[in-house]
Amino acid sequence: MRGAAVLCFVTMVLLVGCREKREALENEPAPPATAPANVSHGEAAVGSPDQPAPIDPVAPPRSTSRHHRLRIEIAHKKITIAEGVTYDAWTFDNRVPGPVLRVTEGDTVDFTLVNSAPMPHSLDFHAAEIAPNRAYRNLMPHDSLSYRFVARVPGAFMYHCGTAPVALHIANGMYGAIIVDPRQGRPAAKEFVFVQSEFYTKMLADSTRMIDWDKLLSLAPDYVVFNGREAEYAKHPIPVRVGEKLRLYVVNAGPNRFSAFHVVGAIFDRVFMDGSLAHPLEGVQTVTVPVGGGAIFETHLVEPGTYPFVSHAFADATKGAVGMFEAQISERPGETRPQR
Repeated sequence: MRGAAVLCFVTMVLLVGCREKREALENEPAPPATAPANVSHGEAAVGSPDQPAPIDPVAPPRSTSRHHRLRIEIAHKKITIAEGVTYDAWTFDNRVPGPVLRVTEGDTVDFTLVNSAPMPHSLDFHAAEIAPNRAYRNLMPHDSLSYRFVARVPGAFMYHCGTAPVALHIANGMYGAIIVDPRQGRPAAKEFVFVQSEFYTKMLADSTRMIDWDKLLSLAPDYVVFNGREAEYAKHPIPVRVGEKLRLYVVNAGPNRFSAFHVVGAIFDRVFMDGSLAHPLEGVQTVTVPVGGGAIFETHLVEPGTYPFVSHAFADATKGAVGMFEAQISERPGETRPQR
């Protein structure tokens, strides 16, 4: 009798376990049945280049000043990170990423940080050589801090909030790019800035998203983006001319995912890693930009068409790390030849 009861109990446990396993499998997300766009690497629907993107990727012009007075204000603000998705962000100058800053090798930077947020924050420049305990200390609400540094090393650098836990502050939007040009300058090119980053979200009662700490620690982002928005430059392809030199300043803010940066249909003529001027990589297809790192990519597009650029870690491209260049024939003579 006891044996029959045990057997009955075991059978019920197995049946319940099988049912729960079947229900779990049924609730697992399935891969997309159709491609969003009819183009190679079409991880997102492709829009028209006639509609400019809300966040302009064009690099600011090089400054001729040798002395820069820069000011950034910290504020908490709701931002758009994908179509119909609003996020409670922590920002530099009310935007994510923060403003692109540009100076030249050897320039003096007088920087002021103002904290208008309700909690402590800070700002860490990867382009500066300075004592962190003096310049990168936590700034209390409604306080300000000023310091000076000399931008000694050229390259594409990240800046970010360094207040602990740093992953939380970066994942909430506190990062940006600073370009330090070499004193002798670089050859003329069409220049763009792309900051890759991630959002880890959970939904609030009003449908706004906020940070999901467990997802962040598990390295499971909902969105991986260039310049703060999912597939921003697929929805708004970036127009360029066939054959013109393109220079792409790519900074990876993370806080967790490496970028495997790649332009489909092109080969990079030269890639300068971080601040390196000598011995660039030449004739390469994909280059890893580590979290907290940057690189400068030079390439050209050989014929008219749509050229995706992605992180070739394709789970991340599927989550939004994808954009498009739309190469068009120049109307001006002499500008359609590849420039190397």
